[in-house]
Amino acid sequence: MHTIIIYTDGGARNNPGPAGAGVVIMDGGRVIAELKQYLGEQTNNWAEYEALALALQEAKRRKLQGRSIEIRMDSKLVIEQIAGNWKVKEPTLKPQVAKARALLADFPKYKFVHIPREENIEADRLVNEALDEAL
Repeated sequence: MHTIIIYTDGGARNNPGPAGAGVVIMDGGRVIAELKQYLGEQTNNWAEYEALALALQEAKRRKLQGRSIEIRMDSKLVIEQIAGNWKVKEPTLKPQVAKARALLADFPKYKFVHIPREENIEADRLVNEALDEAL
């Protein structure tokens, strides 16, 4: 069985400002889901966490918990905070971290991969589509 590859991105215009989340889920090199969501007024880091939660909820809905999952994102902050390597100083992010960790508990075989922004083009496109459609 192939590893499920999940690309996530979150962003805010003017940070904080109008925010959106984008997710691309791939299985065996083909896209099985694309998700986008407008998040209202938020920070970019909050939106990054919300994109991760959106991705994990969709993966759970598709019953992918038993599969190996690789989560690719350009947010080093999210990856390091989830791993416990960096402190969560921003109070608004503490519930986001807890939510992400709770969702990850359902996926015993996952890993994060930090990627450059230019490798996260499709998830970023979905963020911008969500923002453009809402504004």
